[in-house]
Amino acid sequence: MKSAKTTAASKRQPTVTAADRWNTEPDRMPPHRTDDLLNREQGLLAFNERVLAQADGDQVPLLERLRYLTIVSSNLDEFFEIRVSGLHELAQVDFHASTTWTDAHREFARTIFQSEIEPLLTPIALDPAHPFPRILNKSLNFIVELDGQDAFGRRAGIAIVQAPRALPRLIRVPQEISGHPNGLMLLTSVVQGFVGNLFPGMNVRAVHQFRVTRNSDLFVDEEDITDLRRALQGELPSRHYGDAVRLEVSAGIGEEALSRLMQEFELKPQDCYQVHGPVNLVRLAQVLDQVDRPDLKFPSFAPGLPGWLKQKDLFSAIRKGDVMVHQPYESFSPVMDFLSSAAIDPKVMAIKQTIYRTGVDSALMEALIAAAKAGKEVTVVVELMARFDEEANLNWAARLEQVGAHVVYGVVGHKTHAKMALITRREDDGLRMYAHLGTGNYHPRTAKLYEDFGLFTANRAICADVHEIFRRLTGLGAAGALNHLWQAPFTLHQNVIAGIERETEHARAGKVARITAKMNSLLEPTVIAALYAASQAGVQIDLIVRGVCALRPGVPGHSENIAVRSIIGRFLEHSRVFRFWNDGQDEVWLSSADWMDRNFFRRVEIAFPILDEKLKARVIEEALEEHLADNTSAWLMGSDGAYRRLQPEGEKRVSQLRLLSRMGAAES
Repeated sequence: MKSAKTTAASKRQPTVTAADRWNTEPDRMPPHRTDDLLNREQGLLAFNERVLAQADGDQVPLLERLRYLTIVSSNLDEFFEIRVSGLHELAQVDFHASTTWTDAHREFARTIFQSEIEPLLTPIALDPAHPFPRILNKSLNFIVELDGQDAFGRRAGIAIVQAPRALPRLIRVPQEISGHPNGLMLLTSVVQGFVGNLFPGMNVRAVHQFRVTRNSDLFVDEEDITDLRRALQGELPSRHYGDAVRLEVSAGIGEEALSRLMQEFELKPQDCYQVHGPVNLVRLAQVLDQVDRPDLKFPSFAPGLPGWLKQKDLFSAIRKGDVMVHQPYESFSPVMDFLSSAAIDPKVMAIKQTIYRTGVDSALMEALIAAAKAGKEVTVVVELMARFDEEANLNWAARLEQVGAHVVYGVVGHKTHAKMALITRREDDGLRMYAHLGTGNYHPRTAKLYEDFGLFTANRAICADVHEIFRRLTGLGAAGALNHLWQAPFTLHQNVIAGIERETEHARAGKVARITAKMNSLLEPTVIAALYAASQAGVQIDLIVRGVCALRPGVPGHSENIAVRSIIGRFLEHSRVFRFWNDGQDEVWLSSADWMDRNFFRRVEIAFPILDEKLKARVIEEALEEHLADNTSAWLMGSDGAYRRLQPEGEKRVSQLRLLSRMGAAES
């Protein structure tokens, strides 16, 4: 007969710590990396051994030990069935680094290197006869440390290998070699794996990838310039070799090699960044094209078509009343149709348009060229100083001039950033103008990614304003008063300040006062000071700022009535929308301008009012209220300037998804 002590011990439950529970309860286990999974299995077995060693030193009955082993085994099975299988399902892309190559991987990489890569590489040893090569801005390069002596008796040291931009940065590995349907090798891995082939008989001590970022701002002396186009053409080639401002190099580089690079690029240690992984993450954008996994991407969608587009006569629809497109939820095609139909419409006499960014391939620009060929009066204000689009704009300008279009480059010292198109038709009652005003560029590709508004109007007063602004851009003369539009650098800033101060006065008079504004950046000090004063007077201010914001909300006694949020989602929030309550009259403006010094004072910008009440309600709801109600993709700025993501309570509201559904956009 067993003693009472033995009986009690056999009934006693083993002591299980919190750490043990993580090991045995899969549903409560935190996520871990895949390479920790075997450690988890070992942890489970070790836990079992600890349990068997308990019970006050008395042995657990044999069958009870078996029972416990079956429980542990069952838990382990579930762990692999649910947790490990889930990790396998999450495996998106298998990047084969040279340190993990199998024999098959290495042979594949060797073949690719010998046939596709090595013929394009030129190794350059650094010695008195071989100076440090010119390094292109943001190009991929390798610094190689060598030992040995070559055929000419030269002692080894350091060599540079430049990777031509023609080489793909990602190499797809066949599934039968990869063992994975989406196997990829980085060009850097292949070059580093076989760089020794470029230096036969030498010993490669180390190889590291690097790239240098250079100053790409073009310098054009605006006070001593007679031909902006020619001056810019002379500056463009130098962009690739401007002063170095940043050095990125793979982590672990030796001091000797790093010092040599810093010396060559005249950089200090604070300008150098050691990177774990590729030095150019931008090139990984190719992964989206290489990997056929729709389940790992946003569903494709077809943008909705506004109802007014059902009318065959676009100009007739606009003449009946203002119409609007909200991209990318609605199609960019009305903008394209507006210009392409004008190009072939015999009633159209003249077309005027501003171009800031439009891309290398643009159906809109082709429509303008076709219109000029058809004998229509075509005037295009091309902004040559649109950063990183200068070359494309120069090429379009040349093509337009070849077919007889009037091409001007705006005003020296003031970038033309306004988004305007004006079409003049001869109709039964005389000449009639039609305008398109937008918050975004005339760029079909970015129209699918950037959120923007475009207004089509035949309002005579607004069209007259647009006509006047084009006159100012192409000719000379004083800046007269406009009917409705605000224009930078003349009236935009003062009118924004006036709108803020008017709300401030209403609040001081005890009236409801509100300002809601959406933009990309908020930096201009005078506007920020006016907003602070409005807050202190009691104006309720909601700001939706996607990017840089120099205003601090929620500071007691200073800005407690201001809230700042940023919406981060599938689309880039790009539209600029300004709403002033104005004692119930509710003014809404759309603009090409952010609230920044450059937009107010150094650019040609416009802000235009939404006069139609139905369209005004649309803008308020779609551009402002939906985002203010977003509790999932919104980030709120605190009084310390840090952003904190909202945590949804109850039903999740994602503004962009709600707009996709509402606007009739459907999966394609």
